Amino acid sequence: MQLLISFIFKNKHFLLFLLLELFAVYFTIQSHSYHRSKFVNSANFITGGIYKRIDNFKEYIRLKEENNRLAEENVYLKNLLDKEKIKGTLYDLTLIDTTDSNQKYFYISSKIINNGYNRSNNYITINSGSNKGITFDLGVINSKGIIGITKSVSNNYATVLSVLNINSKINIKLLRSNYFGSLSWDAKDYQMVQFLDLPVQANIKIGDTVITGGKSTIFPEGIPVGTIKNFNIINNNYEYVNIDLFNDMSDIGYVEIIKNFDREEIKELEEKTTNE
Repeated sequence: MQLLISFIFKNKHFLLFLLLELFAVYFTIQSHSYHRSKFVNSANFITGGIYKRIDNFKEYIRLKEENNRLAEENVYLKNLLDKEKIKGTLYDLTLIDTTDSNQKYFYISSKIINNGYNRSNNYITINSGSNKGITFDLGVINSKGIIGITKSVSNNYATVLSVLNINSKINIKLLRSNYFGSLSWDAKDYQMVQFLDLPVQANIKIGDTVITGGKSTIFPEGIPVGTIKNFNIINNNYEYVNIDLFNDMSDIGYVEIIKNFDREEIKELEEKTTNE
C-alpha cells in the first residue's frame, strides 16, 4: 500500500494530466455524434477482432471432437447408401441394422495413430480392434481412396498392410473399361504405385482413372485408386504402368474399414469348388 501511495505521489502531475485527458475524450464523444459513432465503430472493430480470435481458438480445440463426429457421420451415410442402393427405396434415416440381409457392406470408422510410408514394407496402426468388429483381411479406405488391408488385430487396435508395401496386391481396373490387373508398389516413390498384369489391348492413356476391380471379398468395385501417370510398351507388352495415388499416403488421418457380409459364404463356396 505504501508503495502505491508513493507511486501516485511521485507521478501525481502525470496521473492528473491523464485523468483530465480521459475526461476530455469522454465529454467530446458524448457531446458530438460524429465522434461518438467513430468511437463505437472503433470499439466494435477491436472487440469484434478479439471475439473472432477467441471463437477461432474454441473451434481449433474442438477439431478433434468435430473430426470424430464427421468420421462417424460418413460411415453412417455409407452404410445407409449401401443398404438403400440394394433395396431401391427412399432413404429412411433410422439406425443402421447390421443384421439386415439387404446390406452387403458395413463401414467402421477409425483413426490412424501410426503411419509408415518411407520403407519397403510399410504398415499403419489404427485405434480400432476386435471390440469394434475389426478382423483380419478387411479393406481400409478414406474419402479419397484405398489405404490398405487389415493384418493383425488386438482388442483395441489393428495393423494395416499399406498399399505402400511390396507385399501388397489389390485387384484394380480401369474406370472406362473392364480391363483389370493388380495394384503393386516398387518401393521407389510413396506417391506412385504400379498397375501390373494389364493387357496391352487396354489401350490406356495418361490421366485415365483407376478404381478397385471388385474381384475379391475385400474391396467393393469402384473405390478410387488414382490416375495413370506414365507407361511404356516393349514387345507389345506394358513394361510398366505408373499410377499417381489420389491419397497422399504421408498425410492420412481418419479411415473407414469395410466388412463384406457375404465374405464367408463366398470363401466357403470357392473352397468347396476347389476341393471337388
